[in-house]
Amino acid sequence: MDFNYSPQEEAFRREVRGWLAENMRELPPWWGRPDVPGPDVDSDEYRHFSFWWHRKLYDAGFVGIAWPKEYGGRGATLIEQALFNEELARHRAPGPVNVIGIGWAGPTIIAAGTEEQKKRFLPKILSAEEIWAQAFSEPGAGSDLAGIQTRAVEDGDDFVVNGQKWPTGAAERADWAILLVRTDPDAPRHRGISYLLLDMHAPGVTVRPFRWMDGDSSNCEVFLDNVRIPKTMLVGKKNLGFYVAMGTLEFERSQLGATVGRENIINDLIRTMKRTERDGQPLSQDPVLRQELAQHWIETKVMKYMGLRMLTSQLKGEATGPKANLGFVMAGESIQRLQDFAIRIIGPYGQLARGSKHAVDNGRWLRSYLTSRGVPTIGGGPVEIKRNIIAMRVLGLPRSY
Repeated sequence: MDFNYSPQEEAFRREVRGWLAENMRELPPWWGRPDVPGPDVDSDEYRHFSFWWHRKLYDAGFVGIAWPKEYGGRGATLIEQALFNEELARHRAPGPVNVIGIGWAGPTIIAAGTEEQKKRFLPKILSAEEIWAQAFSEPGAGSDLAGIQTRAVEDGDDFVVNGQKWPTGAAERADWAILLVRTDPDAPRHRGISYLLLDMHAPGVTVRPFRWMDGDSSNCEVFLDNVRIPKTMLVGKKNLGFYVAMGTLEFERSQLGATVGRENIINDLIRTMKRTERDGQPLSQDPVLRQELAQHWIETKVMKYMGLRMLTSQLKGEATGPKANLGFVMAGESIQRLQDFAIRIIGPYGQLARGSKHAVDNGRWLRSYLTSRGVPTIGGGPVEIKRNIIAMRVLGLPRSY
């Protein structure tokens, strides 16, 4: 691929940089300063701050950059969306809220929804007037979406839904959710599933949040008790929702922003190593640690170019398909190794949580370490399943189970 950007793309990058340089002056003093205590991420204060910043991004045309103009987007290219993600991470600026709405629900509605659904939902997703959650997984099915048992039975103009979803990202404060249900229990496993849009305020919807070991409480259990969902909320064809969901899971964009975020972590570790001494020498002079840090930098660059390859496929109109799992597996396991390294070089104080007077960077490293144990290798689908997908659908190996 051509790694040079067009004049239009370079102009867009300059626009983003200029906007961020100007508007980040308004951020509170605790933003980007782990040594300065700020509000807890689950607090109303932090939520108000996040929506305030989202509105600034939205008003500037930086939310839904590659979405069609007729639905509130900018009508730009995927490359410009990737460039924005990269600059956002490089400037360490807050991102938009409504991540599931913008990253999963919206693109799915654009690709498979009706015109009425597009007009009804897309503008409010971008403005964050309506927050979205994802309700795919179930306690008895885990990451096997074909194994879901939540039932939807037709009754006149509605589906009547009963079942449980867990874990359900962002459900506690969500207005809507993308929902997978079984509409034909006698069909083969991957058929008989339908894709619905669920009003989270509908009668019969109960949300119960729970807290992860890193303190995050954004995931929830959702119970559905005779919930009525109009048939107009069906996305795609009845009983073919599994294939719509596979499209949803492919709406992961270039990893440019994520890899810049990893570069930020490594640069922070370099500063920590320079100011931390062991046996009278800064850790940055330890030859073993220097080699290990260099390996993390190499892996970060590898992931950047893997992300660019996925972006190239999308620009050609190709589905990323099972090959996308290569980058997900590498990124998930690599960030775990990087967080292991961070805790090791920081030492025992790195194990102290936010609020402790001896916690390094106000407990930042412990929280990111604990987050890395689950989100990258479990939350996005266990790496064991992804390796099976790579083995069967990329390498052509026979099924192992």
